[in-house]
Amino acid sequence: MNLNFECETGNYHTFCPISCVAWLYQKIEDSFFLVIGTKTCGYFLQNALGVMIFAEPRYAMAELEESDISAQLNDYLELKRLCLKIKQDRNPSVIVWIGTCTTEIIKMDLEGIALKLEKEIFLPIVVARANGLDYAFTQGEDTVLSALVQRCPKSHQDQDKALKRLVLFGSVSNTVANQLTLELKKHGIQVDGWLPSPTYTELPSLDHNVFVCSVNPFLSRTATTLMRRRKCQLISAPFPIGPDGTRHWIEKICHSFNRNPAYLNERENQVWEKLSSYLNLMKNKSVFFMGDNLLEISLARFLIRCGMQVYEIGIPYLDKRFQAAELNLLKQTCIEMNCPFPRIVEKPDNYNQIQRIREFQPDLVITGMGLANPLEARGINTKWSVEFTFAQIHGFSNAQDILELVTRPLRRNLNLNMDRLNEQFVL
Repeated sequence: MNLNFECETGNYHTFCPISCVAWLYQKIEDSFFLVIGTKTCGYFLQNALGVMIFAEPRYAMAELEESDISAQLNDYLELKRLCLKIKQDRNPSVIVWIGTCTTEIIKMDLEGIALKLEKEIFLPIVVARANGLDYAFTQGEDTVLSALVQRCPKSHQDQDKALKRLVLFGSVSNTVANQLTLELKKHGIQVDGWLPSPTYTELPSLDHNVFVCSVNPFLSRTATTLMRRRKCQLISAPFPIGPDGTRHWIEKICHSFNRNPAYLNERENQVWEKLSSYLNLMKNKSVFFMGDNLLEISLARFLIRCGMQVYEIGIPYLDKRFQAAELNLLKQTCIEMNCPFPRIVEKPDNYNQIQRIREFQPDLVITGMGLANPLEARGINTKWSVEFTFAQIHGFSNAQDILELVTRPLRRNLNLNMDRLNEQFVL
């Protein structure tokens, strides 16, 4: 038996990928992000990121007017003026230009401009094309990290004597990064660096002795750049989401470094015991993923392990090679839990999905913000997929946070039904 893969022709019904600015400017502390787009991009960032009252954020908009789009003005001079002002006001170690749909459509040569400009202003400029035409929500981070890989220094160690080193890639909070680093340290494995690093000046050195492993399933472009451009060795592993995924992730890294992982099963079992109250509520419940943030395969695998039935996994983009280990674990989990394989639909068509939701009647639909309210109005429990993007969901310690998000609509429904039952008894 094999997993069922389908591909529909739906557009990317997801959050715009330029939203990666929201977490990356906070993660890379000495950076400044300049989004080059239209007023629409500015309105989106303003609404999506909120208004920072207590701290002036390290990002801005370079708004393209009609004259810019019709190529009547010199893009270079205007971008130079903006970058000089950023350098004077903020003094960042790097400026990251985020390209948008508009810069793609009018064929702005951002890379050519940046190459010339950074020599004039003596400040690195990294170009990432995070446009919504080619990329889904979280892939914005993928384009930025892929561009940063090119700026990582080369190792100065003697190539023949150099030891194997580990670099992890994927943006997580400092708390989660510390947790994962400590988990690996228990097995005698030192994390040599993270991408993105806390500052641009701390980017990890890369060469063929470096093993790299991702913590997020949407970073296939970064993985390819690390292997092809910097000759790093990719550790193909399931992602550290849920106690099952975290255990397999640690095991794969340990095997790559010829280490024998100790007490991992006991560690995983301890986490499952703490989750027992959630598991009782989730058992035999069903869930449908409409597709938004590319975390769907990992989350579905974890929820199946928790006793839920997954009818469909919609996902905007699926790189089967990069997610091979995760897909194998999903298949293994379905067999062990004696449940049917879910349908995996790449680039799902929302209209077709709604027909399937009517047919399956799932207990929960995990979907983008735009479809949640219409589904709720039709009596279907929903959860915003964007919440999983911004929540701490990685590692053993944060498995409970995932289940807290998943069960909240189920608990709310249960409480409403109890209230109605109590009212009937009172009457």
